[in-house]
Amino acid sequence: MTRLNLRPRRVLFLLYLLSFLYLPSFANAQSRPAITGISHVRLYSADLHTSSAFYGQLLGLPTGHNTCLGIGHPCFSVNGRQRVELELITGGAPDNLLAEIAFSTPDVARMRDFFLAHKIEASPIAKDGNGASYFTLRDPEGQPLAFVQETSAGFFTPAEHQISTRILHAGFIVKDLGKEKAFYQDLLGFRLYWQGGFQDNGLDWYEIQVPDGEEWIEFMLNIPAKADRQERGVQNHFSLGVSNANHAATRLRTFGASKFDGPEIGRDGKNSLDIYDPDLSRVEIMDLKPTQSPCCHPYTAAHPKP
Repeated sequence: MTRLNLRPRRVLFLLYLLSFLYLPSFANAQSRPAITGISHVRLYSADLHTSSAFYGQLLGLPTGHNTCLGIGHPCFSVNGRQRVELELITGGAPDNLLAEIAFSTPDVARMRDFFLAHKIEASPIAKDGNGASYFTLRDPEGQPLAFVQETSAGFFTPAEHQISTRILHAGFIVKDLGKEKAFYQDLLGFRLYWQGGFQDNGLDWYEIQVPDGEEWIEFMLNIPAKADRQERGVQNHFSLGVSNANHAATRLRTFGASKFDGPEIGRDGKNSLDIYDPDLSRVEIMDLKPTQSPCCHPYTAAHPKP
C-alpha cells in the first residue's frame, strides 16, 4: 500500500483550498449585509373589510401600486418601497396584532447565512407575490420579523388624500431590554436614535435605527404582563411620518375621522397624533423632526428626511 507522504505545510495548503471548495458561504456569513429600512408592516385584523376601509379610505393609502401587486391579502402602498399589509385572524386573537415587521436588505441570501452562522433559525428563502425573495424568523422575545430583498423604488404617485408617504418606525412590547439589545444592536448593528421615559430619569421607550438607514424600531418597556387588549394595541404599533401633524389632523377630519388623540408634542419633542384601526392597533402619525428638545436624552442619530 502506498502511503501519502504529506508535509505539514502541504496539509495546511490543501485544507485552505478545501475551505473554498466546500464552505463557500462561510466567509459571506461572517459579514452582515446592509439593513436599509422597513419594507413593510403586517397587522392582524378580525374583519378585513372594515380594516381595509380604515387604511384605504380614511388614511388614503392606495392599493393598486406595484408595491402591492401580487400580494395575496389586503395591501396598501405607502410609497414605492413600503407597504402596510393585513392578515385575517383565524382562531383566537393573538396578544400581539403586529404580525410582522419586514426589513430591506440588498442581499437576502447572505443575510440568511449570517443568521444561520450565529445559530439563529431562519425559514427557507421564498418569494412573495411581487417576486421579491424573503425569509422569516423571530427575535429573542418572539416578535415575527422578515428580511426582504431590496429592489429599486418604483414610480409612485401618492393618492389625493394619502395621509403619509413614509413608514417611520414600528414599536412593540419588550420585556427583557438586555436580550433585545444584544440581538438588534450587538449582532445586527442597529444604532441608538433616542431613549426616554414618562419621568426624566425613567426609561419607557428605547428607539434604535436600522444600521444603514433612517427608519427605526421602538421598544415599549415596563408594560404589565396582564395588559389588556386596548393597552397592547397602544404599545404594538407603527408610525407614519408627515411634515406637519396639525395639517394631517385637519385632513383626517375632512375624510371622516371623528376620534383620535392629539396632535400634541410628546416627550420625544415631536408633534404627533394617534389614531386606532378597528382592532385597536395604534397608528402614530408624527412629524419627521422634533419641534422642541426632547426630554431625558438628546437624539443621537440623524432625523429622517422627507
